[in-house]
Amino acid sequence: MIEALNAILPIIIYLLLIVLLGVVIVLGIKIIIAIDKVNALINDVQEKVATLNSLFKLAQTTADRFSSLTGGLIDTLLSAINKVLGIRNGKDEEEDYE
Repeated sequence: MIEALNAILPIIIYLLLIVLLGVVIVLGIKIIIAIDKVNALINDVQEKVATLNSLFKLAQTTADRFSSLTGGLIDTLLSAINKVLGIRNGKDEEEDYE
């Protein structure tokens, strides 16, 4: 009986190891396929983000130019109103107190 177990158990263990090795190989291949799909998805997202970055940069540049244009326009308009109404700058009022 013990001699039979000594002959059969190593064979069973070797078969189980072969099955385990096959399962590990199949799981490894599936993991590699999944990682390739994730890499493709990440590359696609990076391309779309780069496109949006250029769009946001264009919007920021437009907003900056519009802001500087309106700021200059408002400064010119306020100085014209101050000249018409005869309002002096704050610097002139400080000189009156000295």
